[in-house]
Amino acid sequence: MAYDFDRLIDRRQTNCEKWDGRRQAFDCEDVLPMWVADMDFAAPPAALAAVRECIEHGVFGYSQGARGALAALASWVERRHGWEIAEDWTVFSPGVVSGLSLAVLALTSPGEKIIIQPPVYPPFYGAVRDHGRVLLENPLRVENGRYMMDLAGLADRLAEEDVRMLILCSPHNPVGRVWEREELLRLGEICLEHGIIIVSDEIHADLVYRGRRHTCLGSISEELRRQSITLMAPSKTFNLAGLNSSGAIIPDPSLRARFKDTQRRLHIGGWNTCGLAAMEAAYLCGEDWLEELLGYLEGNLDYLIAFLNERIPEIDVFRSEGTYLVWLDFRRLGLDGDRLPRFLIGQAGLGLNDGRSFGPQGNGFARLNFGCPRAVVADGLTRLERAVATWISF
Repeated sequence: MAYDFDRLIDRRQTNCEKWDGRRQAFDCEDVLPMWVADMDFAAPPAALAAVRECIEHGVFGYSQGARGALAALASWVERRHGWEIAEDWTVFSPGVVSGLSLAVLALTSPGEKIIIQPPVYPPFYGAVRDHGRVLLENPLRVENGRYMMDLAGLADRLAEEDVRMLILCSPHNPVGRVWEREELLRLGEICLEHGIIIVSDEIHADLVYRGRRHTCLGSISEELRRQSITLMAPSKTFNLAGLNSSGAIIPDPSLRARFKDTQRRLHIGGWNTCGLAAMEAAYLCGEDWLEELLGYLEGNLDYLIAFLNERIPEIDVFRSEGTYLVWLDFRRLGLDGDRLPRFLIGQAGLGLNDGRSFGPQGNGFARLNFGCPRAVVADGLTRLERAVATWISF
C-alpha cells in the first residue's frame, strides 16, 4: 500500500474533540474514543501539501471566492457519481450542518412541518427545532436484518400532514445503509406528489463499499433536481472536517437565490483559505488515497463483524454498506437506557455514541466509529469482549 493507515497518530493535546473532549462527553478521560465521526488518519498528501503552501505563504487575508474548490467538487461528483453539475449550481457553505440550517431557514417558515427518518444524525433534530419548525418522524424499519425506509408509511403520513420539507440522510448515519436508486426514486415520487422539498445530506457519498453504489438524489430526474438540495463536503471522504468547507448543490435558480440570500443576511459567507486549498487539492488529486482508504476501512469492518459474530454473539451488528460507522444492538444483553452508556464507559472503557442521541429508536444501541488503525479497532473490541464476559457472569 502507498499509504500507511496502520500508523498510530497521537491526537491528544491538539484541541481534538474526539480525544481531548472525553472528559466532557463521558465524564471520564480513560476511555478509548470511538465516537465523533472523524478518522484517526492523516489527510491525503495532496491536501496536506496545499495547506503547507498556504501556511508558507504566510498571509491569511480574505478570499475572493470558492470557484476553484467548487469546480473541483463538480468534477469529482461527475467522475465518481456520474452527475454533471453546472458551474453556478453550487453554493459554498462552512459545513453540511450549517447547510442544513440554512436550507431550513431559507425554504421554510416558522411553524411549518419538516420530516426526518430516525434513527438519524442528531443535528437533523436541531436544524428543525432550533428554528421554530415542527418536527415529524417517519422511522426506518428493520426488514430481514436490514434497515429500510418506510415508504408506504411516508406516503400515508404525507397524505394526512401538510409537510414542507424532508431531510434525507444518504448514505444513512448511523445505520450505514446506502439507499438503492429504486428506493430513492420512490421517495422522490412521493415527495414530488406533495410538493415537498428534499434536502439530501450526502456527506458520506464517497464512503461506499463493494457491491454498493451511491446515487445522488438530484441525478435521478429533472423533477427531483429542481426540487432538491444536495449537501456534500470533503470532510468525511478526506478527513478534513476541521477545515470547514462544503458545497450545497442547488440546481433550481429560485431555491438557490433564497439559500444565498439567507446566507448573506446571516453573514455566513466567508471562506477558509486553507480549507479551500485542501478541498480543491483533495478532489483533484485524492482519488488514489481514497481507493486505498476504502479497502482498509472495509477490512476493518470485516474484522469487526467477524470478531463480534465469533466472540461476542450477544451483540447484534448491522453491516454498514457505507460510512465508517457501525450500528450495534446491545438489547439482548439487557443493556438499554442509562445502563448501556454506564456499561460501555465504566466496564468496557469505551467512548461510543449513545444510540438515544439519534432518536428514541436508538435505545439499547450504540454507534462505533471504525475509521482508525486496525490496532485501535482490535483494542476496542477486546475491551468490549472482556466487559461482556464479566456482565454475563453476574
